[in-house]
Amino acid sequence: MEPRVAPARTRGIAAAATALALLLGMTACSTGADAAKTDKDPQGETVTVEQAQGEPVEVPVNPEKVFTFDLGVLDSLDALDVEVAGVPEAVYPEEVKEAAEAASVKIGSMKEPDFEKINAEQPDLIIISGRAADSYDELSKIAPTVNLALDNKDLYGSFKKQTETLGKIFDKEAEVADELKEIDEKIADGKEELKDAGSALVVMTSAGELTAYGTGSRFDFPFSLLGLKEAAPVKAEGPHGQSISFEFLAEHNPDTLLVVDRDSATGESGANAKATLDNDLVKNTNAAKNDKIVYLDSGQWYLVGLGLDSLPEMIDQVVEGAK
Repeated sequence: MEPRVAPARTRGIAAAATALALLLGMTACSTGADAAKTDKDPQGETVTVEQAQGEPVEVPVNPEKVFTFDLGVLDSLDALDVEVAGVPEAVYPEEVKEAAEAASVKIGSMKEPDFEKINAEQPDLIIISGRAADSYDELSKIAPTVNLALDNKDLYGSFKKQTETLGKIFDKEAEVADELKEIDEKIADGKEELKDAGSALVVMTSAGELTAYGTGSRFDFPFSLLGLKEAAPVKAEGPHGQSISFEFLAEHNPDTLLVVDRDSATGESGANAKATLDNDLVKNTNAAKNDKIVYLDSGQWYLVGLGLDSLPEMIDQVVEGAK
């Protein structure tokens, strides 16, 4: 008996069914592979960031388009080889000028963001600090926004936390740890060199006026980290320090006078710090007699503040001037 042969129509249906099954199997495998790839794709990862303003914020890991209003953060990101896409319009000191010029988008001023421009550019992450804090809610509507302002009551501790946060966001935790270890060592060495340096006072000149800064202020670290003794009790409240007179300087007679020239930092006209301090009351202080009036890098101190590159340089300025 000859074998029964299936009709052509039946054979066609069976072949089509087999092909469909193979296709569905391949699609399922492909979909599974794509899903696995997406799970491992760093662009899909996020990290929850503790910040100085409001609740923790979930931000993307390794965001591609980053805007920052904080120049200390700009300095640290530059040290970590992270490119920033947007920065505010400003007179940039040399320390961060190259990084700022490489940013293609100008996003307003340090205190007044250009919301329309920022919205049009659609950044992946916005970083702010105290100067732009009032704009936090509005910026948060555009993109994930974090306030990484430092806490003057724990300046170095909050700086460490800030840079460690940057390490988590940009997958640079090992690099941050290495940088902070080097800074810790520099602080220890500097403190040892300054153990017999005596008293000091940090002052800022602006339009011929003087303000002083002590422990718990934005210029706290010569005292809290390097161990210099405060020449006078100074109120630390507010970003602009305590208003003082030349008689105050003469009365408290610091062994070292650390000077920040605000007008020089901001490009304003007027008498510079040296001209402001050129009087007999200042000349009769121990600081003047011992040639320890130290004119700090004002752009670095007033505008940039603490960053992974700037802080070691600021420490060197204090140690070299006060030892």
